[in-house]
Amino acid sequence: MLAGTGSDVGKSVIVTALCRIFRQDGYSPAPFKAQNMALNSYATPDGLEIGRAQAVQAEAAGIPCHTDMNPLLLKPGSDHTSQVVLNGKPVGQMGAYDYFRRDEGREVLRKEVNAAFDRLCSRYNPIVMEGAGSISEINLRDTDLVNMPMARHAGARVILVADIDRGGVFASAYGSVALQAPEDRKLIKGIIVNKFRGDLRLFEDGVRILEDICNIPVLGVIPYFRDIHIEEEDSMELAGKQHNAVRGKVNVAVILLRHISNFTDFGMLERDPRVNLYYTNNVDEIGKADIIIMPGTKSTIDDLYEIRRNGVAEAVLRAHRDGTAVMGICGGYQMMGMSVSDPDGVEGGIRQIPGLGLLPVDTVMENSKVTRQVSFRYLDSEQADCSGYEIHMGRTEVVRSARCRPLNTFSDGSKEGCYVDSRTMGTYIHGILDNPQVIDSLLAPFADNSNASATSYNDFKQQQYDLLADHVRSHMNMPLLYKIMSEDD
Repeated sequence: MLAGTGSDVGKSVIVTALCRIFRQDGYSPAPFKAQNMALNSYATPDGLEIGRAQAVQAEAAGIPCHTDMNPLLLKPGSDHTSQVVLNGKPVGQMGAYDYFRRDEGREVLRKEVNAAFDRLCSRYNPIVMEGAGSISEINLRDTDLVNMPMARHAGARVILVADIDRGGVFASAYGSVALQAPEDRKLIKGIIVNKFRGDLRLFEDGVRILEDICNIPVLGVIPYFRDIHIEEEDSMELAGKQHNAVRGKVNVAVILLRHISNFTDFGMLERDPRVNLYYTNNVDEIGKADIIIMPGTKSTIDDLYEIRRNGVAEAVLRAHRDGTAVMGICGGYQMMGMSVSDPDGVEGGIRQIPGLGLLPVDTVMENSKVTRQVSFRYLDSEQADCSGYEIHMGRTEVVRSARCRPLNTFSDGSKEGCYVDSRTMGTYIHGILDNPQVIDSLLAPFADNSNASATSYNDFKQQQYDLLADHVRSHMNMPLLYKIMSEDD
């Protein structure tokens, strides 16, 4: 188990690296995180939902993702409530207080996540587990499902990940170990110091000090990197992508919604040399874009209400009138329509709200959720050689007699999405922009595609997993890690 001194210390990335390393070394690894909280999710091959990080880790391990890798997913809908997804299916909304209560329901969830681990453990070896947040939140010890109680159930060797970039690495590492109950402290077998900047030789004394005060070995000091691209799960990473429009490139503005989800949709587009992609809710920067993308959201109605209130909606409409292309994906597609209705209160108290009116479609929110992987052909393409996935609640239909044709045709012949013209379109398909022909079509009115290369996004990701594995392997004491993994308790 990779456990953390806090949130955002790099546990997910190191799990990804180890999944790749173990695969390279001839093992059959699989990732596992008992409970994840994220808006970035993914559809499994059998049409269920897990956290995006575990899907990425499974990809690095070279295996199909499965709900047993992330049996419990919390998708925040507000500051106090989350949708609870258990074994890939939503089971309702729950407030934070109710979720962390010590009652029978909590033990039901514990049995479910333990059972998922047991099933996974029977099919793969080793299991690379990931904790959540800090392992030293002792006020939540009795209700914790994902950190040390899960490690005890699994008999896991726990490696503590500490982020030196944020400062206080000695206190956070020592405190995380010292605050454990005696039986849990015995499970912690080593420390990884992550996100180091500078000359590693300057921390040699630091390694010895950490080992002395924590009484466990330091397995590695992993340097901070910027030139390896692994899909992110946490929207905090978007803070560094809120730059401005630039000259000489196609400026693509992704609207920064409060409940933005599945922003991994834009990974391939972001790395296209023709493109300058940035996230923004600044009305001036929206007006400078050649293309505006309305992204997915966990709360369509709430975010639609907010962008109407703060002027973003009017900025999008004004830019569209001036020639900017607007594309909506999932919740963004719903927002671009004539109206969004919620008769059953699926998203909250607002029963209906007008959309942006850019697409002749109406959306009705429903309790059932669509989660599936899809193959499709885009616009006039003759072959269904594009792929993506759907995760959404709601049914969107074209207004009768409207001038709109489907954007996509699924492999079974059914239609999806709405295409008015090259400047106005929407779809429910996440990952649509991972397909080169879709990107080329979107950029065609604004860029010269004569030198466009049909780069495989999957090939790019596989290359990045190998680079990440090389980076971590070169700074990790792998013989010691294997020794720790093979020791009897």
